[in-house]
Formats: sequence, C-alpha cells, structure tokens
Amino acid sequence: MAQPANKTASVAADEYPVGSTIGRHRVTRSEPLDAIAARYYELEHEPTGARHIHIASGDDNNAFAVAFLTIPQDSTGVAHILEHISLCGSRRFPVRDPFFSMIPRSLSTFMNAFTSYDWTAYPISTRNAKDYRNLIDVYLDCTFFPRLLESSFKQEGHRLEFEELDDPNSPLKIKGIVYNEMKGAMADPRAIMGRAVGRALYPDLTYANNSGGDPRAIPDLTYEALKAFHARHYHPSNALFYTYGNLPLGPTLALIEEQALGRFERSNQRFSIPDQTPFTQPVNATVPFPIDPSDDTSKKAETLVAWAGPFAGDSYSVLLAHVLEQVLLGNAASPLRKALLESGLGSALADGTGYHTDYRQTVIAAGLKDMSPDDTPKVQAIIEGVLRDLVKSGIDPEQVEAAIHGLELSSREVSNLGFPYGLKIFFDGALYPALQGGDPYRSLQFDQDLLRLQAERRNGRPLEEFIRTVLLENTHRATITLLPDQNLLQTLEDEEQERVDALAAKLTPPERNELVREATTLQAEQNDPGDPSVLPTLQLSDVPTSIEDVPVMLEQVRGATLALCPQPTNGLVYLDLIADSSNLTEREKDLLPVLAFVLPRMGGSSSDYLDMAARIDRHTGGVSASAGTRVQPTDLSAFTESFTLSGKALARDANEFVGIMADLTLAPRFDVKHLKNLIGQRRAGFEASVISNGHMFAHLQAASQLSGRERLRQRQGGLDHLQLLKELCALPEGGLSDLVDELHAMTTRLYQAAGLRVCLTAEDGDLRSLGEQVTRLLLTTPVYPSVNVTREGLSEPRAAGQARTTAVPVAYDARVTRTAPYTHADAPALMVLAQLVSSKFVHREVREKGGAYGGFAMSDPEAGLFTLVSYRDPNISRTFRVFSEAAGWVRSGAPDDEQIREAVLSACSSVDPLMSPDTKGRARFLNDSAGYSLPAREAFKARLLATTRSDLVRVSGYLDHPAAFAVIASDEKVREANLEMHDFFQVAAI
Repeated sequence: MAQPANKTASVAADEYPVGSTIGRHRVTRSEPLDAIAARYYELEHEPTGARHIHIASGDDNNAFAVAFLTIPQDSTGVAHILEHISLCGSRRFPVRDPFFSMIPRSLSTFMNAFTSYDWTAYPISTRNAKDYRNLIDVYLDCTFFPRLLESSFKQEGHRLEFEELDDPNSPLKIKGIVYNEMKGAMADPRAIMGRAVGRALYPDLTYANNSGGDPRAIPDLTYEALKAFHARHYHPSNALFYTYGNLPLGPTLALIEEQALGRFERSNQRFSIPDQTPFTQPVNATVPFPIDPSDDTSKKAETLVAWAGPFAGDSYSVLLAHVLEQVLLGNAASPLRKALLESGLGSALADGTGYHTDYRQTVIAAGLKDMSPDDTPKVQAIIEGVLRDLVKSGIDPEQVEAAIHGLELSSREVSNLGFPYGLKIFFDGALYPALQGGDPYRSLQFDQDLLRLQAERRNGRPLEEFIRTVLLENTHRATITLLPDQNLLQTLEDEEQERVDALAAKLTPPERNELVREATTLQAEQNDPGDPSVLPTLQLSDVPTSIEDVPVMLEQVRGATLALCPQPTNGLVYLDLIADSSNLTEREKDLLPVLAFVLPRMGGSSSDYLDMAARIDRHTGGVSASAGTRVQPTDLSAFTESFTLSGKALARDANEFVGIMADLTLAPRFDVKHLKNLIGQRRAGFEASVISNGHMFAHLQAASQLSGRERLRQRQGGLDHLQLLKELCALPEGGLSDLVDELHAMTTRLYQAAGLRVCLTAEDGDLRSLGEQVTRLLLTTPVYPSVNVTREGLSEPRAAGQARTTAVPVAYDARVTRTAPYTHADAPALMVLAQLVSSKFVHREVREKGGAYGGFAMSDPEAGLFTLVSYRDPNISRTFRVFSEAAGWVRSGAPDDEQIREAVLSACSSVDPLMSPDTKGRARFLNDSAGYSLPAREAFKARLLATTRSDLVRVSGYLDHPAAFAVIASDEKVREANLEMHDFFQVAAI
C-alpha cells in the first residue's frame, strides 16, 4: 500500500462536492471516513439511475466491483449459472473464457465473481493502473453484454452426454460444472444448514430457494429462462458500482460510461425483497445430511435455533446484534457459548451459529453439533435459560465493553490479509445496505450508532431489551435439526440414475445421434478458445523488477532475536513469538497443532481460562497460534520447525497485551474439562473442512510420501491429524490429565528452552517503547540457543495411489512430483510451467471438458513440489490420465509464445504478493530468517521474467519423475476408479 491509513494521516480532501457532476454522474453524498483516512462518495448516473459508491483512499491497491440484486424464484441455480456464463465471452471479447483468460494477462491482486442468496457481484483489485482499466473493461462487457451461448450454458450449467462422447449406446450422464460444484457443496453440513435456515425462516421469500442450485433442480433450468433472468436483472438500473483507492475517479467513470452505461436507458422495473410475514409461533424443521456408512450416527446430529433479526439496513440495530453476538458467543467466558459447550450434549457450536447479515432480514442463531437428536429440547432450554437470566440479572458491563472494543479495533485495522482491504469494506459493510435500501455510509462509520448505544446504556438496558424483544418474545424463529443419514448419498445417486435412465429410455435413435453431435460440437468449441488477442493485457515491461525493501531493525536480547518493524498500522500493534519446535519428540510434534488450538483458549498465570478469554477480548484483537515449517532454499531435505503465538492490539492496550502473551507462554494454565471441550471443537471443525478443502487434503496425502517435511505437514494438518483428534476425543479423564501434562511441558520447552524470535510491528512512534516492554518480557527467561535445522532424507512415492473415502459425491484428485530447491535455476521456470499447464491445459481438460468445478497446477518453489489437483470432480481415472499428459502437451509445442508470456506474467503475482502493514515486516523478517533474503527473491524474480520456451520444455521433465497420487471421494467412486485403473488405489476410510 503506497499510503496506508494511520492515526496521523488526514482525511482525503473533498474533491467532488455534493451536487457536482462528473460526466453524467451526479455526486449525491460526500462524507469523511476518519478511521481509515478516506472519503466516502455516493453518485448516481442520471440517465439510468445506476448507483456508484467511491472511497477515495491513499491505498494503491485499487478495487472495483459491480453488483446486482438477483432474486431467484426456484432452486435451479439460475443466478449462479448466469454468473459463470457471463464470464464465458462477451460482445467485444468473444473468447470462450475471458475470466480465466485474463488471469495470466493481469497482475490482479484479486479477481473473482460471487453469487450470494440475493445478489451477484463481480469484484477485482490490482496495484497496476493499466491493469485496473483492463479488468474493468472486461468485466463491464461480460456482465452487461455477455454472449450467453447455449454451448456455454451446457458446459457450465447442465447437459446430457454419453460417457463415450461419440458412442450413443454408452451410458448417459448428467454433466455440468455448476452441477458438480453443487453436488459437492450440498454434501457439506455447513452449506446444508445455511440453506435450511433460509427455508425455515423465510419460506415465502427468495431465501427459501438454493441460489447456488440444488443438483436435483439444476437440470430443470432452461436456456431461455437463463437469458430472461439476465435481461431482467443485469441492467444499470439494478446495478451498484463500487470503486476504491488512489486513482482519480473521473477516468474510471468515463470508462464505465463509454463501455456500459451510455448504451442503456433507465428501466422502470425495480427489484426488492419484501419482509416475511412474521410467524405466529415458532417452527421446527429436520433436514438430513450425508455421513459415511461406516460412521456412528448416535452423536452426529446438529440443532440450531435461529431467529429472524433486524433489517440489514438498520445500522443501529445491526450494531446491537453484533455487540450481542460477541457478548453471547465470542469467547469461552461468553454465557451462551459457555453454557452450550459445558452442557456435555455436543462437542462444538452448530454450523450457522452467530449473527448473519446476508439476508434482508438478518438472522441470529445458536446451537450445538455432534449431539443426539433426542437432546434438541435440552439445547432449546439451555439457550432460552441463558437469555432469560441475562434479561433478569443484566449483562456484565465489562463483556459489553470488550465487544465494543473488538468492533473498534476491527474498524481501525487496515489489512489485506485474506482479502484485499478495499473489497472487505465493500462486502462487509457497504454492499448489503446499499442493495437493500439502508445507509451504507452508516454501516462503515458507526461512530454515531456507537455514541447512541453508550448513551442508551447510561440511561437503560438496550442489549437486555434487545434480547427480550428480538429473541425471547419473538415467535418468528425456527429450530433446525440436521440428522445424519448413512444412506443419503447413495439415495441421491440412485435418484440421479433413475432420472437419467428414464431420459435414456425415451431417447429415439435420432435424438441419441443429436446428443453425440452436440457433444462433439461442444468439445470442438472447448478446443478452440477463439482469438485471445482481443483481450487487453499487460507486457512484461509493466512488471516491476524489484521487490519492496521493507525496513526491519534487529536486536539481540539474551540470545533471542527481536525484530522491530515500523509500519503505518493505524494505531495497532502486532506481536509474534516464534519458537523453535525441532527439539520436541515425535509425539509432541504431532500434538503441536492441538497446542496451537488450545493455548490461546486456556488461562495463564493468575487467570483461569474464563478470565483469560475476557482479558483477550477486552485488551486485544485476538490471539492465535500455529505450527509451521520452512524448507531451506538450497536443500529440500532440510527444514526448520516452529511454533508461533501471534496477537494484535491497539497501542493504548500494549501493556495488557504483552502481559497476556507473557502469561500464555511463560505460565500457561491448562484445564482438563475445558481441554476436552476444545478438542471436541477442534475435531468438529477439522472434520467439516475435509469436504470444503478436499483438494488440499489430497495434496497433503500425496506429498507426504516424498519427504520428511511433507510427512510432518500431513501429521500436523492432514488426515493423520484428524485421526489423532479422534483418538484424543476418546481419551478417559485420566488420559486427558496426562495430555495436560504433555502440553504444559511442551509450552515450557518451546518458550523457555528453545530458539526464540520475536517480531513486533507498530507505528514508528510507538515501536521503541513497545520494544522495551517486550525486552523486559524476554529478560525474565533463560538464554536462547540458535534455531535448529531438521534434516530428513527424501523418499520415493508408493507404487499405489492413496484413496481416502468419505460421504461426498464428487472427487478431489492430486498428483505430486518432487522438483528442485528454491535457488536452483529450474525453480522459477517450474512456477511458469504450473501457470501455463493450469490455465491452458488442465483448466480446459478437467474443468471445461471433464465438468470439475476446478482443476489446476501448483509449483511450490520452497517445498520443491509440483502438484496437479482437481476440485469437486466427477472423474477420477480420466482426471489422472489428463494429469499424466501435461508434460507431453508442453513438449508437443502446443503452447504458443503469447501463452508463455502470459504464464510468466501470471507467475510474477505469486512471487510478489499483495501485503499490508500488518504483514509486510513480519514476512520480510521470516523470509530473511529462513534464507529467502531480498536479493535471493529478486534473483528468483529476474530468472522468472527471463523464462523461455526451452526452459519450460526442460523443466517439464520433472513431471516424468515418479509421482505420488491421492484421492478423496466416496467409496463408490473409488471402487469405480479401481475397476478402471486396475486396483491402483489402496483404500481406507477417513
């Protein structure tokens, strides 16, 4: 960020006064955003009524989005499929896939599209001004003037196709990218619960439908209905534009006018969502979700109690609900969270627990998972009992202050971590109120609402009153119970097959031949991307050759390294305590992720875990821990191991913050009963993530065969870790006491007898005093030896593939080969190879032709691994066959010079990623500590920019090395694959 906001920065000047015009846009509002030193504008395009929000900021990572209120009336997935097809070619860019074609032609820091329950948005961000204009140009044409080809509808949505494309007597199949995506999504209990909430609370509104598409309903969508939905909804009169950053607004508005708005007139059609007629009495719903046939169903149910909350555009009521969410559920000391988790009825909070603003009428919900369905009344009673007690006795004022403190800190933090900051502002604050008739500015600048809350707290009990009226006396609520069903997956597969069989039985020979013709025509179109030269692009000369030199000051304190990182953090301080974990036993290394999960949730020194939770909420923005490894840049068999405790706080809370970090590391207090609850929560969350991140679990399963470092990563973050969590959940109380002793001993060894690195990031004026506080902390501990390097020999992959089965109707495939270390001359070219293979070969073969939601290649230059993966994939054997052909495709000369240049351009974004004040200094310090110095990284980037065709042909030979294979899928899909691949996979249940 060129000029991130900080506490001394002035608010952006008012360049566009209210009433002024910029082209045919009139400025209707101009307000300061003091907390982030920015200015907020609202504009209206007078001829069409299109609305525009602009945030003028010093940030050079400029963002753009266009969003539409989209209101599906069924579960065919029309809004979702339209989002896909809009990016499949347009009037001015008639190529098959402008979206994926632009990825390697851009230096974007973000580019995607989203379909929510009632809106669809197309956001981008980039630090390059030329790139910004290019991406806006493409997005405008794709959204307002898409080709909407029927062939794209069949590829992205659904189609009937024979298993052998040219054989009308082979089995008939339903195919489609969104169809397979949603088959995977609807196997995820989190997604099932989300849909169930909408159906239960808002049965007469669009939320009762599945906007993403129900696989049972997607085949009912017609091509004509899709085109009609676009014509109705994708009009400027129904559009919200958003821009953010330091680029002048005028040229951007001129581009939008020229390429989109100037071609439309105002539409009289208006879209809105009414309020649901309130329920006169609560409702109950039970919904099945799939589990593996081998799983025990007795303690797998989930119960969620959900209320219809305030209007999403009522900023004050939304603020009350956010504060109340944190008070009730935010930490271990929160009364509702504590009561639910300590009841012994379940292991974790139910999916959907929390406050949700992605409905017009928001949702407040709480419940438990991993419980007996017979205990649903007990869960209801616990929730109601806690709420009644709070109304009667009052809420602890310190818990309210802690919640408000957390909101204040979040509003001040300018971070690109996880999502570009300019787009966070849009999606988390401005978008929904703007679409639903609220005040987006008040949602971003909640100071007035906060002052009102504090005034009402002095004169009354606004939060207790909220509980009484919005929750206890509100009959518009639903109790939703998810019931595990061992046969559901097979039932759905049988229903699909019955549908296909019925369709196949009705096909006449001419109709069968027509399906063959359509399939071969589609395949020919997929093989012909059109002329990508019509798309705008950057040149390699647009890529900066240098990498930002971030200041880091190093000091030695009793053998420990203290890194001081001055950054404009807007009054926040970030602290990382990084311990060497290589001296732990193998058992302790396996337990390290468990320690990472529980340590920030336990007590320390004189604070038990409840007191510590309250301290963390009151004085910090959160504390977390993680286990990690870094491979040496010159040797793939050598790596460092670490355990990091990280936190952030406002500088004014620095004393308490440093004290909390000291208490957790130097005097931890582990509670046996609380540990049992936490391990149950960890297992529940980790188990749920397998469905949504199956491709990464498959990658870890395969990569673990190639080196000691990757085996450790599998043990600490893969399916082996899930197995450990299951074993820990089964421990008796005596075993948990032993585990407490192990965790305590591990913490002592990590932070009192191992190499320690400390990284402190803050504003320059605060850094020295904060450093002195941290130094006083370090001086209370022994001298630290240097960090050790672990060396383990590399290994060869197993001859058989590794299959792990669970209740999911699609597959996640991974093929991994070992390559070269970071400093090797081949490493940069391998990154280019991955970009090329991913965008020009695997995407076409696995996604477009194969119907998977995703297929891509990754080269990790630090780990020395080249990975090919697929995501929500209907195929296993076909996909692995495609993976095996990647090297041959490169050597055949199929990629042209322009494609190679694009791959180089795309790879550059990976070696110089977007960062912000919270991460810049830390990344520089950790890179330098691991041997990835600034000169080494700039040399890597220089070699990457110089990559040639001959380099790519040479490094494609690494793909011929012995490969490790893994797949996560249902037992049935693995059996089918083993029949086709001659029992290639060794199979085990997850």
